[in-house]
Amino acid sequence: MSTDTMRAIRLHEHGGPEVLRYDEVPMPEPGPGEVLVRVSAVGVNPPDWYVRGGLTSMPGTESTLSLPAIPGTDVSGVVEAVAEDVDAFAVGDEVFGLLRFPSFDGSAYAEYVAARASDLALKPAGIDHVHAAGAPMAGLTAWQYLIELGHDRPSPFQEARHRPAPLDAGTTVLVNGAAGGVGHFALQLAKWKGAQVIAVASGAHESFLRELGADRFIDYTMSRPEELVHDIDLVLDTVGGPHSRRFLHTLKRGGFQFPVFPGDFDEEETAKLGVTVSITQVRSNGAQLAELGRLLDAGTVRVGIDSTFALADARAAHERAARGHIQGKIVLTVV
Repeated sequence: MSTDTMRAIRLHEHGGPEVLRYDEVPMPEPGPGEVLVRVSAVGVNPPDWYVRGGLTSMPGTESTLSLPAIPGTDVSGVVEAVAEDVDAFAVGDEVFGLLRFPSFDGSAYAEYVAARASDLALKPAGIDHVHAAGAPMAGLTAWQYLIELGHDRPSPFQEARHRPAPLDAGTTVLVNGAAGGVGHFALQLAKWKGAQVIAVASGAHESFLRELGADRFIDYTMSRPEELVHDIDLVLDTVGGPHSRRFLHTLKRGGFQFPVFPGDFDEEETAKLGVTVSITQVRSNGAQLAELGRLLDAGTVRVGIDSTFALADARAAHERAARGHIQGKIVLTVV
């Protein structure tokens, strides 16, 4: 392989995990405001398999996918080169980031990636590249829902600007899908703010979630959380979708429900219950990632790793994702 090419996973067509191809491609060059990152690890996220399966445009963006394309958004690695106008990073810095989301231009499943400096933060020294690569999209989703939105761009899903709900020692939060990427970060961020947290997941994840600080665990395969829990201040539903509205009845008046995937809600019902339903879309944000990085460095927040696969085995990583019941994050490693 010559010095101006690299290996990357590309989509030449949409379909199942088998369409992920390990190709030799041209090395990217950093443009203005960008750095070239030699990738050490790549986080695997739901948009990666949506794109593989046929999604070609993200809600609220002008971005459309054209094939062939390199999927992926979450990287951890080492700065190899820096554009002249970038002074935030230097060659040799270890960095991590969520690249160019919500567009399809992250191109993270690769040995090298050109990244906007504003999407990156210094990798926490206390964690390795595998754990750092698992943090950006899922961690920033939890952060922007629960802690700070961090931008004023309109939501593609609702007219109102999303506002995080107050979290402190007096609040009780239910996290549905608590063992997954977003869920396990949301649980830990709510605990960091002092809240009581009820974690909902399947029974296999109970010890993992109790280690992360869950005050109460509900195994949804054994019982229905909406029948067991009432007077909650906030539900963060990482599963979302059409069944999300069943959690409305767990909330107290004045409570909040944040579905991570758009649900099917009736405005009259939510008004009658006196609750607020709000949804946002995660966006790249290096400054917020630096704040999250401090919590990762201190061990206040941990990244759960479900499994790791070599970059060349991205197909196997996507097959693992398709089996579900993921505990933490799936990560690709780049040698």
